[in-house]
Amino acid sequence: MSKTRERTRQVRGSRDPGHTRARAPAPAAATERRNAEEAFLLGHEPKGGAAAYAEYINSVVNATPLKRVEIERRGVPGLFLRVLSKHLGLPATRTYEILGVRKSTAASKALAGRFVAGTGGQAAVGMIRLLGIAEGIIANSTAEAAAGFDAAKWLGAWIERPQPALGGRKPADLLDTPTGFEVVAKLLGSLESGAYQ
Repeated sequence: MSKTRERTRQVRGSRDPGHTRARAPAPAAATERRNAEEAFLLGHEPKGGAAAYAEYINSVVNATPLKRVEIERRGVPGLFLRVLSKHLGLPATRTYEILGVRKSTAASKALAGRFVAGTGGQAAVGMIRLLGIAEGIIANSTAEAAAGFDAAKWLGAWIERPQPALGGRKPADLLDTPTGFEVVAKLLGSLESGAYQ
């Protein structure tokens, strides 16, 4: 065999159907990080939707700061945004507007099973964290009505109401920036203690 043919064969080796290349196993941390995201993408509907949604919310809310940085960089599943809007009781288009995500981008990412990253993905992570705060307030409440209270629907309504502490602005209008999220999160957290500022 000529040297040229041998060299061509070596270069094509990876495309040869008989040639298989062993893949390195994924690091445990990377696998763990993606478990909740994959559970959501695979189980979003019709079976296990609520469980997958709750698991994904919990994975973000309970993430360490470093893991949350990874989630923010990767983004959130496009499908999740649509499901989140239903749980918040908001139209999907309004949820996309609040998060600063184009409707066409959200739709194409959802259809392709891909992630919404960038500022929209970071805003979505912020919304999930707000949901975690709201659920924490409900969990810590001693009121009888708290037992069956829908924290997501309440949060969806709350972020759309003008708040005196925000100078009459809606919390939803501030969630597209990290500083805006921090202001809204502080205000939401103050509702539990009654220190409404």
